[in-house]
Amino acid sequence: MSRPVFLSNGSMAVGLNRFGLVNDLYYPYVGLENHVGNKDLFHRVGLFVDGTISWLGDVGWEVTVDYRPDSLISQVSAQNDGLKIKLEFSDFVDSQRNVFARQIALTNQATNRRDIKLFLHQVFRISDSQRDDTAQYLPEEQVVMHYKGRRVFVISGELADASTFDQHAIGLNGIEGHTGTYADAADGELSGNNVEHGRVDSTLRFSLNIDANSTGTLNYWIAAGASQKDALDAHRQFVNKQLNDRLEDTQAHWQQWLAVAANQLHKVDPKYHQQTLKSLLIIKSHIDRRGAVIASGDSEMLNYTRDYYSYCWPRDACYVLWPLIRLGYKDEPRAYFEFARDVIHPDGYLMHKYQPDRAIGSSWHPYLNSGRPELPIQEDETAITLFLLGEYLKHTNDKDFVLGLYDTMVQPMANFIDSFIDSATKLPHASYDLWEEKFMTTTYTTAVVHAGLQAAAELAEKFEYPDDAIRWRTVADDIKQAARETLFNHDIRYFYKGFLLGENDMLSFDPVIDASSLYGAVMFGLYDKDDPYVKQAVDTLKARLVDKTPSGGVPRYESDHYHAVKAGVSNPWFVTTLWYAQYLIDQQDKETAADILGWTQRHMLTSGALPEQLHPYSDQHLSVEPLIWSSAEFINTALDISE
Repeated sequence: MSRPVFLSNGSMAVGLNRFGLVNDLYYPYVGLENHVGNKDLFHRVGLFVDGTISWLGDVGWEVTVDYRPDSLISQVSAQNDGLKIKLEFSDFVDSQRNVFARQIALTNQATNRRDIKLFLHQVFRISDSQRDDTAQYLPEEQVVMHYKGRRVFVISGELADASTFDQHAIGLNGIEGHTGTYADAADGELSGNNVEHGRVDSTLRFSLNIDANSTGTLNYWIAAGASQKDALDAHRQFVNKQLNDRLEDTQAHWQQWLAVAANQLHKVDPKYHQQTLKSLLIIKSHIDRRGAVIASGDSEMLNYTRDYYSYCWPRDACYVLWPLIRLGYKDEPRAYFEFARDVIHPDGYLMHKYQPDRAIGSSWHPYLNSGRPELPIQEDETAITLFLLGEYLKHTNDKDFVLGLYDTMVQPMANFIDSFIDSATKLPHASYDLWEEKFMTTTYTTAVVHAGLQAAAELAEKFEYPDDAIRWRTVADDIKQAARETLFNHDIRYFYKGFLLGENDMLSFDPVIDASSLYGAVMFGLYDKDDPYVKQAVDTLKARLVDKTPSGGVPRYESDHYHAVKAGVSNPWFVTTLWYAQYLIDQQDKETAADILGWTQRHMLTSGALPEQLHPYSDQHLSVEPLIWSSAEFINTALDISE
């Protein structure tokens, strides 16, 4: 199940599923400590009307989930014709406080006045744990509080007359035969139990008496803090109808943030403009205020694999920040570069991925390969960070900031890359490829390393470090020459995916057609765009990878097994398809590129979210959603075609 709406303030982040229900809640980092995050755990919303309980998502509900224009505020509508009820939600994470809030409008579409009970359910696994949680009712504050250690969540709400919930229940969830307190609402009444510990949940009841064809409203919120005092202080800011003010302030905050890019966004073709805005906001929702850029907040992956995408991959982060730099943003790239500076290994390289708190993330790259010690890294991640720093300086002229990183990041990274070369080939030593699967010297990584060294040399020249500039540029030039002699497969007229240097300097080549090989070679200047090798490779890509399944698009590479639905058939990816569109734009084939952008838009959710992959036959969205790298490439392509 995707997360069509993801809301964030840089410290607290909430993912809503396709029914508009809370399915992920991160705090105090975007992407770290998911306090819900399980396919069986989500915060339910239910109605008891005319003697019947109905939960949002049950049969009979038609739900649309979108964003309000120009903001990270939800616009959720849930219609149930059988019950003659409509629910509308405006949800947001407060721009200044760690509070998730819902403004709920409940419309009675019947011809008679009705008593309606609205049930709001909460369930947490605080700090990703399965035990030790406590939930308590605090009568003086009229709240329910869930907590464990330094993570506290205070839940409450108000009706239009300033009254609050009239019943509550706290109980066990998923253990000892207990399904959860939401089951207690089946008869419209709650038990009133005041405390429980272990694996717990809670449910609040709000009673509304609504005239025919009229609407009742209520406000609801979850305030987070590192202590009970902090959470209660945040809660008190929302009492007595202050939520409306907070919503307006949050709306204004996002409009102000978008204003930074207004001049550039004004140039975007109107048919791409709205989705570009949505993609930009989705990207922003995944950036922690301390610099980490997480790949996706969708935790559904955890239900089918061993981990999820809530990490900062330096490569993904750079691709995501690239369009922000083009649009004029400085704060987010600066925070990421400081993040990279702080996590860099003493020897000058970045590891596979990181947690948002700057700890090293999980990995499947070993320190031994074929019995030999090897670094468990993807060298392209270090190189692209250098490359992006160069792009940042070109777009912003922020010399003082970049100069401040020269000794602490530029030199260590460039010196590492300079040293990580095989003398037999004059090409980068093997590391793991950008798809995190193969250990070899790939065409893609070679291209990014070349570009990273060129960027570092330009910075050295600008800041008057001539020795660094000469050394790094010499290595980059050697790489470009060696690549031309080594990396093109004349038999299939395409770039090798890569090679492995063996004993006696023998090279074992991988001939798989990989979209990243062509993209890297061209985008990062390893080969000139009008090079005959490039022209041949484009023809091969068209013949072997482009639009080879009913769903269309371009996969990562031939016979890609990741989420494969059929052996030997590769799923199309939005990243690689949009890469192809960017090449076409550069070649002045804007018509075909526009077709690809239209194809991308047709596969977006209403909210603008894009997944990682598509089912090759049914167009079903596969893997995480949103994948913000997909969103970033959509923005880049829309900017390219509009220019």
